[in-house]
Parts: sequence; structure tokens; C-alpha cells
Amino acid sequence: MMHRKGNSVFLKRVILAATVAVCTVGSAWAQSWTEPARGSQQRKDLMSAVRPIAEWQLGAPVQFVVNELRVSGDIAFAMLQAQRPGGQPIDLEQTPGNARGEMYVEDMDGARFDVLYKKSGNMWVAVTWTLGATEAWWSWKPICDAFGPVIEDYCQYVE
Repeated sequence: MMHRKGNSVFLKRVILAATVAVCTVGSAWAQSWTEPARGSQQRKDLMSAVRPIAEWQLGAPVQFVVNELRVSGDIAFAMLQAQRPGGQPIDLEQTPGNARGEMYVEDMDGARFDVLYKKSGNMWVAVTWTLGATEAWWSWKPICDAFGPVIEDYCQYVE
């Protein structure tokens, strides 16, 4: 009897240790990114990296409402709603991008930018982005492999 009870206690300890290890790894992964504070230089630098793209597509001036902003080391992810200063919505039909035939306004989800960034030296670069995407295009294995720490919740089921 003692032998079985000892095995049972040992097994319970192994299961508890494994559970704690899995939870710790899961938490570390889930908390591997931070959101730069409003007014911080890092936040300003990230907005500055995508602003020329937004102004090319939408016309100047453009202001961003930050819906998501995640940074981990030298990579970042943002979901930004573009608007005119003072909160005025952007009429996509009246934008330079639409005039050039680069947009299909009727198929867009508004003036929302989804951006993946990479830091190059001291500068953030918008590596890839979309305007008005209707799907989570970044939940694709090659992108998840490169940007996983900032988009892990979107990459959970990607194989």
C-alpha cells in the first residue's frame, strides 16, 4: 500500500509541475508584447512610420485612432483607424488612392490600417500593411513565424 500511495503522490506532483510549466510558458507567450504609452516616443515613431503611406492613400492630413498597438523587441503590430484631425471621418471615395484606382471602396472595411513593423537601427519601418482589410491577413504561417510575439492570438490555429 505504501508503495502505491507514494507513486500516487509522485504522479500528482509531476502533473502539478507540468501544469505550472505549461501555464507559465503560455503566460510568458501571451505577455510577450507591450503597448507603448500615449505620448511616448516609441508610439510617435510607430505612427510616423505609417503616416506617409496613409497620406499617400488617403490624402493629408491623417490622424490615427489606435485600436491595437503591440511591440515586442524589434517587431510591432498595429490596428489603426485613420481620420482627419478633430475626428472627422475620411471619405474614401474622395481620396488620392481611389482616384488612382488603387482602392475598391465598396469592398473595404473603412479607413483602417493593419500594419506589421520591423525596427531597422533606430527607425521603425512599416514592413507590410493593408487599408480596409476585411480579414486577418496576418494570420498566415510565414507572417506568424516572423511576427508571432505580437500577433500570437491570431496565430493560435495556424499550421
